[in-house]
Amino acid sequence: MTPRSRRHDHDAGGDPELLAAKAALRDEVWSALTEARVARFPGARNRISNFTGAEAAAQRLRDTDVWRSAEAVKANPDSAQLPVRQRALEDGKTVFMAVPRLAEPEPFFLLDPAHLADPPRKAASIAGATRSARRVAVADLCPVDLVVSGCVAVGEDGARLGKGGGFADLEFALATAAGLIGSDTLVVTTVHELQVRPAGDVPTAEHDAPVDLVVTPERVIDCRARRGPRPDGGIRWSELTAQKIAAIPLLQAMRSAPDG
Repeated sequence: MTPRSRRHDHDAGGDPELLAAKAALRDEVWSALTEARVARFPGARNRISNFTGAEAAAQRLRDTDVWRSAEAVKANPDSAQLPVRQRALEDGKTVFMAVPRLAEPEPFFLLDPAHLADPPRKAASIAGATRSARRVAVADLCPVDLVVSGCVAVGEDGARLGKGGGFADLEFALATAAGLIGSDTLVVTTVHELQVRPAGDVPTAEHDAPVDLVVTPERVIDCRARRGPRPDGGIRWSELTAQKIAAIPLLQAMRSAPDG
């Protein structure tokens, strides 16, 4: 019997009841994607699920004015948003992509569309980024015009639920604190319709960064009038477990710094 993967929220801190509510919604969405046969290999569970129609959602995002006006994009590294990263490079946009799980001292890839070792689709993958991108620290990033965030579930009010590791919120906090993300920077996600929930249905904590636009293969949902406030950008050390800090070199360095 194949052992079940450990949940990404195993080292999460915070209110146990809220964590349980989030876990229950993740299971509900992963089951819905699986039962509808719209989750792509290697399956929906325990990940930002790749889904049938990801390319159509990326194209719908590409057709928006906010996409056309963006010159620099910060994107998550998951397969579901690979078509978004590909189109960004094809359209001449600089792409900053987080190293999976922020597991390196320089936790971002910088993809310059003018200097790619491979075609955009391959360069935009994790494997391709190791050839086409250079690793950069937070201090080496430039301000971005658009943030692309992966979701397990998202509300029509912009409330976002990730896979439980907390990495997207940490990326957002680090980039905001460094001045790379401002109050006017739009946050978008591409998802399957089965991942969209009514306003108020997605449980959130104060550190959870909401999204402004939800893009599915069928529609664009503008959440800006209904979404909650963004986090202030600081690292909430009290909500991070020692296990989480130990797993992320950048957090270890910040914590051990004289003013950390």
